[in-house]
Amino acid sequence: MPVPSASSAEPRSRRPAPPGLWRDADFRRLWVGQTASQLGEHTCLVILPLLAVLTLDAGAGQLGVLRAVGQAPILLLSLFAGAWVDRWRTRTTMVLTDAGRALALGAVAAAGLSGLLGMPGLLALAFAVGALSVFFDVAYQASLVRLVARDRLVRGNSALEGSRSAAQIGGPALGGALVSLLSAPVAAASGALFFTLSFLSVRRIRRTERMPEHPGEPPRVRRQIHEGLRFVAGDPVLRVVCLASAAFQFSFAAMMTVYLLFLPRELQLPGTVVGLALAASGPGALLGSLLAARLPNRFGYGRVLVCAAALGDGAFLCVPALHGTSAVTVPALLAVGFVFGLGGQLVNVTIMAVRQAVTPDGLQGRAAATITFAGMGLTPLGSLTGGFLAEEWGLRTALLVTAAGMLLSPVVMALSSLARLGRELPAPHGTPPPTGRTGAPNPTGES
Repeated sequence: MPVPSASSAEPRSRRPAPPGLWRDADFRRLWVGQTASQLGEHTCLVILPLLAVLTLDAGAGQLGVLRAVGQAPILLLSLFAGAWVDRWRTRTTMVLTDAGRALALGAVAAAGLSGLLGMPGLLALAFAVGALSVFFDVAYQASLVRLVARDRLVRGNSALEGSRSAAQIGGPALGGALVSLLSAPVAAASGALFFTLSFLSVRRIRRTERMPEHPGEPPRVRRQIHEGLRFVAGDPVLRVVCLASAAFQFSFAAMMTVYLLFLPRELQLPGTVVGLALAASGPGALLGSLLAARLPNRFGYGRVLVCAAALGDGAFLCVPALHGTSAVTVPALLAVGFVFGLGGQLVNVTIMAVRQAVTPDGLQGRAAATITFAGMGLTPLGSLTGGFLAEEWGLRTALLVTAAGMLLSPVVMALSSLARLGRELPAPHGTPPPTGRTGAPNPTGES
């Protein structure tokens, strides 16, 4: 769940009508870059754990540590990333992080080909990729507000989330197939290629983010971080978003750690089928991103959020009951993944639009990072908890408990003011603080 940033040099109402989303070359470049980046990221989410389980023979505890290390930058760096994005150009941040992730995965491939890849090196590179991904994710979400008008945020988010759905379809399947059919180094190299494509596309964005002049020294990063924390904590809608996100992300991280062990070891599924089971959420997410552009305007944002979260999160309660041959289990896993992707994507797109709408332009990056920090900061602990429960209680019991924990998120939303949101997006709350350097789009759209 993320967010954007920018202050405009003149009121939007005085500008000529902006072109359609797909006629805007800079939006297309952002979309292509974000799509390639998400495809690389979702490929790696399968490659690195399967690399540890199938090649390095990692156990439940080691897999939990690997996932926790990859997620730790969310807790350690999100707030700093938000302050950074609100001070500097999002395009530069995205380009640098793409280059860094390509180099990191290239190092995994080189180490694997030379026979030097071990668990310590894999942990270090997983941390590096996770750290760079934190900066990229905050930056690309902030860049959307700088590229499109507020009344097109839902459609812009729908397009970006649709591409993320496509990445969810292709990434896990491709990652599982490459690890299973070719080799782990080749699989890692494919991720590097996707980040390289993202680098090439994002660097071609022409629109200049002009940095407004401010008297005196720019504010300290600590002060900017405090402003973001204070804004999110003081907004009733964003407070609930933080709580619901934290409940979901903790439980989901624990559940996925168990799930990645449950499929190959308890159900005896090969790596290719594991990738397909994980990719099943992609078609559902693609449908969810399309529905997200229509359902909130018809049924209300609050009702869509609660119902979609309950539907998607509850789907995994069926998985611990699965037994038998792959002819029975695989279709059931595909159905669970589809429903989870559908509900999850409806929540992602809808809540992102709400969050962007209530946040002033000058706080978009910090608000996104604060919510990411509060929501996903518990994922390392969740991954460790999942590994611990799998070792102590067994895979089937641990999967049932962690899947049930995911339902805390829709419960939190249902009991809050978020559930009462109607068919219109709320207006921004407050005004952005006059401190800091935040980017503004060029009114002409040219460099």
